[in-house]
Amino acid sequence: MTALWTAQEIAAATKGRTGGTWSASGVSIDTRTLKTSDLFVALQGPNFDGHNFVDAALAAGAAGALVHREVPAAPDSKLESGKSHNRLVVVKDTFSGLQDLAKASRARTNAKVVAVTGSVGKTGTKEALKVALGALGETYATEGNLNNHWGVPLSLARLPRDTRYGVFELGMNHAGEIAPLARLAQPHVAIVTAVEAVHLEFFPSVDAIADEKASIMDGLVAGGTAILPRDSASYHRLAAAAAQRGCRAMSFGSHGAAALLVAWSLTPSGTQVAADIAGHRHTYEIGVAGRHWALNSVAVLAAVHALGGDVAKAAAALARLTAPTGRGAHRRVAGPGGAFVVIDESYNASPASIRALAETLGAIDVSGGRRILVLGDMLEMGATAPAIHADLAPALRANNIDLVFTAGPLMEHLHNALPREMRGGHARDSATLAPRVTQAVRANDVVAVKGSHGSRMAVVVAAITALDASSAPRAANGH
Repeated sequence: MTALWTAQEIAAATKGRTGGTWSASGVSIDTRTLKTSDLFVALQGPNFDGHNFVDAALAAGAAGALVHREVPAAPDSKLESGKSHNRLVVVKDTFSGLQDLAKASRARTNAKVVAVTGSVGKTGTKEALKVALGALGETYATEGNLNNHWGVPLSLARLPRDTRYGVFELGMNHAGEIAPLARLAQPHVAIVTAVEAVHLEFFPSVDAIADEKASIMDGLVAGGTAILPRDSASYHRLAAAAAQRGCRAMSFGSHGAAALLVAWSLTPSGTQVAADIAGHRHTYEIGVAGRHWALNSVAVLAAVHALGGDVAKAAAALARLTAPTGRGAHRRVAGPGGAFVVIDESYNASPASIRALAETLGAIDVSGGRRILVLGDMLEMGATAPAIHADLAPALRANNIDLVFTAGPLMEHLHNALPREMRGGHARDSATLAPRVTQAVRANDVVAVKGSHGSRMAVVVAAITALDASSAPRAANGH
């Protein structure tokens, strides 16, 4: 297998120095997940210094390490100091060195690159792109949600030499974070999945969030295409930003879009979708459930079209798509009183994503059971957070949710806004709420759990699924 990086290539890219002749097959910044033959990059952060783990990384099988100061072998090290020294590339600053590796990787690749940002749906869309483009050629995509100022250059540095497509997720919490990441990635296609009232604690308005998302277009290569959400209230602002930058733009959505979601319906294994992509009708299945997944699959096919790929082949591959952990996976649990289904969306939450989950839940035939929604606080919502939480009530009523359990001081505002018959219960935190949910669930129920990551709603998912510890996650997403 061709090496990802040789010591000499690393030194040349980072303007560093080394005495070694080794090669690395991967790149890591964390000894806990480091693989044999990785390059270990000793980043120095506010709470840790990777230089303190260099010896452990080399002992664990790292090919070498990128450092910005000398790292003597630990007293109990089994490594010979001379060999250890030859496995170092010394640079002025390891974070800058990681960015330099990312730039060198992007410069040498012939891959077509897609970058994804948006208030909601980034990771799911990234995963769908990985599956769709993977049907057309060797595809590399960001692992997990490595979408920040460390994660994006790390992901780029890991891009295989001979891959045909690269897919990168770009995230942000504050203004000015997207554009530098986009310039690193230099995408041929940039997707904005949605613009919503997320991170309002750090932005003065939704328009400001739209402007930040639009800055992904700052990195587009000449002739690149921006895929923009036609259903968004911010669409015209995004389209104007594309025009101002001289970018090609293609819209996706459920009305008036070049990539159009014509229809969707739930199936036992996911969602059936009918879409029109640039005038061509496609009917296909995706292996996850919900209108939001269907809509984002249309954005994915728009990207395939913009890259000149086989849209029909890419669409057919989406039947193999599965939901990432905490982002919509369905699990059937054989509880003591009978089987029920858990929908795990515990990783994150926003007003738009909770409404989308309620819509999906409302479309499920519960076959004699109940639709139960378990919600934790949505964080970083700013001064209007109480009202934002309470304003979810109409959407939950409209989608025939039977019971709503809530956790956290912000979700208490939703609890109070709901009709009494919908109030399943409220608790101060997820750990306190969990036993109330497990006691309430019955046969044939569908229980959906969602909240911001800091609300720790995965605790509730774990408690519910523990009612059937022997059951395994289903490959399909139906019930």
